[in-house]
Amino acid sequence: MSRIDAKFAELKAAGKSAFVSYIMAGDPNMEASLEVMKGLPAAGVDIIELGVPFTDPMADGATIQLAGQRALDGKMTLKKTLALATEFRKDDDTTPIVLMGYYNPIYHHGVDQFVTDAKAAGIDGLIVVDLPPEEDDELCLPANAAGLNFIRLATPTTDAKRLPKVLQNTSGFIYYVAINGITGSGSANAQTVGAEVARIKESTDIPVCIGFGIKTPQDAKEMAAVADGAVVGSAIVEKLGAGEPAADVLAFVKSLADGVHAA
Repeated sequence: MSRIDAKFAELKAAGKSAFVSYIMAGDPNMEASLEVMKGLPAAGVDIIELGVPFTDPMADGATIQLAGQRALDGKMTLKKTLALATEFRKDDDTTPIVLMGYYNPIYHHGVDQFVTDAKAAGIDGLIVVDLPPEEDDELCLPANAAGLNFIRLATPTTDAKRLPKVLQNTSGFIYYVAINGITGSGSANAQTVGAEVARIKESTDIPVCIGFGIKTPQDAKEMAAVADGAVVGSAIVEKLGAGEPAADVLAFVKSLADGVHAA
């Protein structure tokens, strides 16, 4: 059982949904992102999504694009992102970490070497937004073979014909994109999203977490009530981008976590 599977089992037994928080590795710098990352579990975060900065983040809105640029300006790389996770693991061997990003840096790192290095760094799962199921041989299958969960995105346009393909070789959780568009744009509607989550769950026992368009503790509570978890990224990253102290960022994260766990 992976750390992700164990976390969902623990939360289910407690009657709670998961709170998944996203930060960009190296934003605004290595030291600051490590400080925030180390504080996330105590703030109520169940699963950490760690963004890998990339020069062409096609699924991300302005907030996360800027975070990626700040990280890249600070010379953050995939190798340093794995080093960040390794440092985090020195004090925390239980909180699941999911790397989220794009295939290009992994391809240049070398898939086999990346899978080995990710496991050694304590990574539990991958979200690679530009690798569709048709490309599973590239990374998904090697990752699965090594014990890494490969987490797929489903969207409002994932119809009944496409859904089985999306679910193929997926594990850990399904990341349901609540809105059409990029990260940080629009607001999700719990009633509409709830119906879509229910449709997906008719076809799988894998937990479904909702992301995109969740900005407040109330948003988080409403989304968590209709799914197995809620994901917040841009609202957290925005505070880091504004230069807010780590303590203030983590206080905001705790308010989101409290909302999710109260659902």
